Amino acid sequence: MALAVWDDQDDLLNANFIKVAQKRGQRVEEDMIGDMALADVKIPICPKPSVIPALKLNKGTTTLGFQYNGGIIIAVDSRASTGQYIASSTTMKVIEINNYMLGTMAGGAADCQFWHRVLGQECRLWELRNNQRITIAAASKILWNILYHYRNHGLSVGTMVAGWGSQGPSLYMMDDSGTRLKGNLFSVGSGSIYAYGVLDADYRADLSDEEAIALGTRAILHATHRDAGSGGWIQVYHIHKPDANGNAWERVVREDCMVLFQKGQEEKTMAKLGPNDP
Repeated sequence: MALAVWDDQDDLLNANFIKVAQKRGQRVEEDMIGDMALADVKIPICPKPSVIPALKLNKGTTTLGFQYNGGIIIAVDSRASTGQYIASSTTMKVIEINNYMLGTMAGGAADCQFWHRVLGQECRLWELRNNQRITIAAASKILWNILYHYRNHGLSVGTMVAGWGSQGPSLYMMDDSGTRLKGNLFSVGSGSIYAYGVLDADYRADLSDEEAIALGTRAILHATHRDAGSGGWIQVYHIHKPDANGNAWERVVREDCMVLFQKGQEEKTMAKLGPNDP
């Protein structure tokens, strides 16, 4: 069916168009008229702002690890943040590489999880090839080689590798810029400055296991209270000398940071009141 065509500059009404179409012997349906009328309507376009604000997907976390005479303490929070939004409150930021080695994740969750999974595979292949456990130093060197190779490629990784190998307990820190450091105390993440404040005040090498676990818990608790990117659950792992089954770590704390904070506030209030006050 042929359609009548008119110049866009002619401001014809629907009624006039029907008359013209009838004179030519053409049949015009009502829905066609409606479509043509809508086609002539100029829909206003929303003006484009001169400056479009960039969506900054900043990440936040708090992880720490320190070595003392009784082994190594690894403590983390569980909040995964995407800028001002909380993506998850139950993220596992301690990656169990094998039964004697742990890794932590700070930065991009996908980058850390993927490359720690690759590290676990490489450690298992090492054991099969050499018929012995890989040392913590060698495992950290494998991960460092990967991160150094992909530096300036957009990775977001700040991680620690800790464990008890043939040479005893070891703690290493690495990041996506190619840094690899061995030390006795590290904290990585947006809340690390608050964790360092607690650790620097109370850390010492001769801590008992109970004191070390309490120190790691308290450091993460203070960081989650002050840092908006940290929160959720506090998890603390203790790396110790391997037992008869070869297991060298155990999770000793998993507590909600809000519950611990409220409990601490109540204890402070009771201490100020004194035992004889109502």
